[in-house]
Amino acid sequence: MAADRPLRTLVVDDEPLAIERLQILCAREPAIDLVGTASDGEAALRLIDALEPDLLLLDIAMPGLDGMGVARALESRSRRPAIIFCTAFDRFAVEAFDVAAVDYVLKPVAPDRLSRAVARVAEHLRGPAADTPATAGENAFTNEFWVPHRSEMIRIAALDIDRIEAERDYMRLHVGARSFLLHQTIGELERRLDPGCFIRLHRSTIVRRDRIAKLVHDGLGVWHAVLTDGSKLRIGRTYLPAARAIAGR
Repeated sequence: MAADRPLRTLVVDDEPLAIERLQILCAREPAIDLVGTASDGEAALRLIDALEPDLLLLDIAMPGLDGMGVARALESRSRRPAIIFCTAFDRFAVEAFDVAAVDYVLKPVAPDRLSRAVARVAEHLRGPAADTPATAGENAFTNEFWVPHRSEMIRIAALDIDRIEAERDYMRLHVGARSFLLHQTIGELERRLDPGCFIRLHRSTIVRRDRIAKLVHDGLGVWHAVLTDGSKLRIGRTYLPAARAIAGR
């Protein structure tokens, strides 16, 4: 695949109006060469074999083999197209990036949002040559998260997150003065984050280690972590030994 020519693109969606809209948007996008469309996952795989596209604009919710199924079917291939998921649902974002999607665009797809997604694919196809090589240990943990915000998905670097707090079925990621909701369990997030950078202080709280300014005791058996922004978070008994280890106690 080459990033210096228009991307040979296949649109996959079971809704005729959605396909028509994407055809129009693709015709206006100079970085895209639309080579075909498919209305289901099985047809998409056949066309991928025949056309060898560089890029899929792929719906998720389809009867039969859905978009996630298509992405997983491509995982074992040495040559596979880049994937931009185009969907009406934000709840599949975590799963989408687990199958190495380059971007995740919410419907109705806006022209400028598609352009940004295509630019991201072009950057992806240029490869990691300009990036600092990661060690095998670093690869074991998530370096970034994609979270829904209004009509798009926003990329947040893991090390930009100050703390994470559980809110029912969602996690609130605090990034400076802003916060974002991510549909994932705190246990899953804890496994994905580097424990050298983050620590779980409570069943509902994860904090970046360098945001902890001090640990304080209330005299009644309860410890709190005071963060650099002045926030005060209770430390659960289960997590107290690890928290106290930060201070060498």
